[in-house]
Amino acid sequence: MPAVLLRRETRVVHGHRRAYVLAGPRLGTAPVLWLIHGLGDSSRTWEEVVPLLAQRYTVVAPDLLGHGASDKPRADYSVGGFANGMRDLMVVLGVERATVVGHSLGGGVALQFAYQYPERVERLVLVASGGLGAEVHPLLRAAALPGASTAIAVSARRPLRTSLLGVSRMVANLGLFDRSDVEEVGRVWEGLQDRATRAAFLRTLRAVVDVRGQSVTSRDRLYLTAATPTLLVWGSRDPVLPVSHARLAADALPGARLEVVARAGHLPHRSCPDGFAGIVLGFLASTTPAAHDPSVWRHLLTGADEDAAALTALPAG
Repeated sequence: MPAVLLRRETRVVHGHRRAYVLAGPRLGTAPVLWLIHGLGDSSRTWEEVVPLLAQRYTVVAPDLLGHGASDKPRADYSVGGFANGMRDLMVVLGVERATVVGHSLGGGVALQFAYQYPERVERLVLVASGGLGAEVHPLLRAAALPGASTAIAVSARRPLRTSLLGVSRMVANLGLFDRSDVEEVGRVWEGLQDRATRAAFLRTLRAVVDVRGQSVTSRDRLYLTAATPTLLVWGSRDPVLPVSHARLAADALPGARLEVVARAGHLPHRSCPDGFAGIVLGFLASTTPAAHDPSVWRHLLTGADEDAAALTALPAG
């Protein structure tokens, strides 16, 4: 396989630096895959799959505002705000349309982006996506409580963090959960030592999660994506967002594809990068980019339920 050059670049949008990874053919010469990471994470989560995807596609993997190498201002960290930020960065880079891939929180952002800017979405790939059900790991519900910032700051200090990660790795080695989940949590956790990163993390979390679970849902609007080729990828042992969310979404979207990765946890793209890339590339090769039709969109929004079912029979593209 030819080596792929990954370029780490930044652009200033609305006065804030937005970092992103760019790989593959030059922009404008190949279809674009737009990869959106999860809560507290960064574009690094895709580092093992980007070279596999960038053989045929131009890959853009941004760091969301408040994450990674992007600026961390006191700002709007809602899913709608993130979707707007993705649109703005697309405009700056000259990307008209893309297949949008989102993991966890990034899946919720991808769904929101498809809702706000359907004309820019060719396909959706939702990886252990948020926004498809209320259930979420209890630690995230606890982190949404008042006063959690202090507890997170203390736990992120090296001695305690190292001890807890050591125990978690031992449990993972027994096969009780996915080692990739432990390593990713460790990386996010380490970053939370920084006050600005921690503040952005908590603002983002509290915009979508409260003590009762996920407070933002896309399930009431899934019907709007019926004409958009959609792939759901989930780990069979996801401890953060249960695989039942994927099955409910697949039932709501009869044309969607569901791939459950055996023995993977919350990060199937890290547990099995080759398998994940193969699933995504196969999906891309076998589907045609969606063509946004404003008249159909208008009918759907005015409550023509029968059109939602009819959409799956419409040719895309």
